[in-house]
Amino acid sequence: MWKEFKEFALTGNVIDMAVGIIIGGAFSTIVKSLVTDILTPILGILTGGINFSELYVSLDGKQYATLADAQAASAPVLAYGNFIQNIFQFLILAFVIFLFIKGINKLRKPAPAPAVTTKKCPFCKSEIPLDAVKCPNCTSSLPENVPEYPAQ
Repeated sequence: MWKEFKEFALTGNVIDMAVGIIIGGAFSTIVKSLVTDILTPILGILTGGINFSELYVSLDGKQYATLADAQAASAPVLAYGNFIQNIFQFLILAFVIFLFIKGINKLRKPAPAPAVTTKKCPFCKSEIPLDAVKCPNCTSSLPENVPEYPAQ
């Protein structure tokens, strides 16, 4: 069992995944800062000064000045503003990752097209070797050096 685990753990995919998780964690911190420090204040200005992190509902029926005051009083609260901010962070992170992947895909060279090794018999439409002069399926004679015949 140890040998199997060692083979699994040392494969390239597991190591690549581990590196991806570490980079993803660091990337998430950057995006969180982008959302919290830059975009949320701009969104607050556009929405009339709403601070999403301060949006909450107190479940004990009492009024508190801020979410921090409610939490300090150990009041049960639904902090839906934090949820909205987390959704916003997720959408931005997903969009940034999409742009990142799209940029990487542009840098990659397309895979070469596979070499053509077969052609279709114009009579029975079966796949035959490219250099065949007679169809092995219908025994029709084929002209040489014609890779594909037009549909008839």
